[in-house]
Amino acid sequence: MLEVNGLTKRFKNKIVVDHIDLKINEGQLVSFLGHNGAGKSTTINMMIGLLKPDAGSIILNGLTPGDKGYNDSLGVVFQNSVLDKFLTVEDNLKIAGRLYKKYDENFQKDLLDKLEIKSIQKQKYGDLSGGQRRRVDIARALLSKPKLLFLDEPSTGLDIQTRNKIWEVLNEFRHKMGLTIILTTHYLEEANQSDWVYVLEKGKIVASDTVDNLKVMYAQNKLTIYTNDLATIDSLSKYDGTISNDNKVILNINSYQEAIKIIQEFQNNIDDFEYVHGSMDDIFITLTGREIK
Repeated sequence: MLEVNGLTKRFKNKIVVDHIDLKINEGQLVSFLGHNGAGKSTTINMMIGLLKPDAGSIILNGLTPGDKGYNDSLGVVFQNSVLDKFLTVEDNLKIAGRLYKKYDENFQKDLLDKLEIKSIQKQKYGDLSGGQRRRVDIARALLSKPKLLFLDEPSTGLDIQTRNKIWEVLNEFRHKMGLTIILTTHYLEEANQSDWVYVLEKGKIVASDTVDNLKVMYAQNKLTIYTNDLATIDSLSKYDGTISNDNKVILNINSYQEAIKIIQEFQNNIDDFEYVHGSMDDIFITLTGREIK
């Protein structure tokens, strides 16, 4: 659906996006992960036509930015809202709807129901809570029934109930309408549901794969065993792990099968245990470093 080759952007003498390649299929949820300044938003702004690349190509269903009809299939939720805070929710959405040739009033009503906006549509947008405003932003971006939706940090500052509602609706559109989503987020657990993940660092893609494959390569599973048996502690030292002072042994292991094997071998001498899968946080830290940037 979307193919990007050699995409590059400079600001003065600094390369912000450095010859990146992307391939995104219809219906996928694709996540861009990276520190602030890694090039995520700049990449999105080039793909939606707000910035012109210095080099490279962007092809969406055979069209390039600037071609007539390119933007017809796009929806965008920006980090900062583009709606008028002095107008009501209803008026904001009416004005937004008039921008589209194929505006469907019944579809808008369905959006308001799904995103639980009807009860606040007479209120001024600027008077809403952060979660309410974000739901209205999502509705505005979906009014045109886009084929490709860009979500640039959509969940920043939102409570978990609002995040869950937004993703419930978005996943419904993915499955029923084949909506493709490109997401940038600092809530790395959101990326767990992605079909594909790109990790950006200093304008370059340092990894791209499925979540499961990235976890195998960059996220270590951990088995923590609690025991007062010194012989068991000594035997476990042959595994890749560390021993704490409170009779706790932390082991880095490759799979749950290996964890089961270890637990079965020492089951008579284990007081308790915990098994934790490697996470998106582990992947991110491994690929981009632990320091705050």
